[in-house]
Amino acid sequence: MQFPDYRPRRLRQNEAFRRMIRETRLSTDNLIMPLFAVFGKNVREPIASMPGQYHFSVENAAKTAREAAELGIPAIMLFGLPEKKDPLGTGAYAKDGIVQKAIKEVKNKYPEIVVITDVCLCQYTDHGHCGMVESGIIDNDATLDLLARTALSHAEAGADMVAPSDMMDGRIGFIREMLDENDYTNIPIMSYAAKYCSAFYGPFREAAESSPQFGDRRTYQMDPANSLEAVREASLDITEGADIIMVKPALPYLDIIGRIREEIDLPVAAYNVSGEYAMIKAADQMGWLDGTAVAMEMLTAIKRAGAEMILTYFAMEAARNLNSG
Repeated sequence: MQFPDYRPRRLRQNEAFRRMIRETRLSTDNLIMPLFAVFGKNVREPIASMPGQYHFSVENAAKTAREAAELGIPAIMLFGLPEKKDPLGTGAYAKDGIVQKAIKEVKNKYPEIVVITDVCLCQYTDHGHCGMVESGIIDNDATLDLLARTALSHAEAGADMVAPSDMMDGRIGFIREMLDENDYTNIPIMSYAAKYCSAFYGPFREAAESSPQFGDRRTYQMDPANSLEAVREASLDITEGADIIMVKPALPYLDIIGRIREEIDLPVAAYNVSGEYAMIKAADQMGWLDGTAVAMEMLTAIKRAGAEMILTYFAMEAARNLNSG
């Protein structure tokens, strides 16, 4: 069909038509809200580089999770900041660790909320890396047991799902085996399978106090130039027992989300990361763009690319916008 017989604008001329032919529909069901838990009481401390985000004590984290659930957001992702750090990241897998406490607080008060936990060591190690360090090198294999112990401690505290973000080779298999051996066969693993070594993580590293104290993370996070490698990483994690495959970051890697969606048959998640959030918030505060409108367009693009689940700091703002429409 060609003009003038075919006129695409016919179906754009009013909102009802546009709604009827809309191909991608963003829903609160697609959203997962990240939360940062810290020790203390009645803490609600703003994160400077992420306007609208906070460090929460566990009771306030639970209250915020409830507010999200009331808006229709089905799940939260918990991150934690320990009181002390050490070379082995022992706070990550301590039974009385901050994430473990936050899990119990949320699940005891609001059992219907899905609690997903970030499984990594970077917030807990004094060197800020996601794995054990030996002679200045990240020791992949020495890290695996600690990651598995962390995942198990989260499951024991009541987590509904664990999400390893470290990018060590083989960690999905170690975690799956540890969970299964301890009768947590039904706990799913959301793998940060294609996690790129990105400059978009800056605000998160301030929020999580997880910047590496030497070097960088290029030996374990992926090169931003690579696409085929993302498919290989996802395929490896699937063979090891991953239930959900995540791409991180989201916006600069829409092509990777689309490629993963086309090549695998598991649910796909995407992490709309701190830098993406901070850029929009900063531009909105300067009056350069409509932050809410841009956020909704961005989240729709991530969904359109193929992500069924979107971890986003815009979760509550987006939910309010969706509910009002």
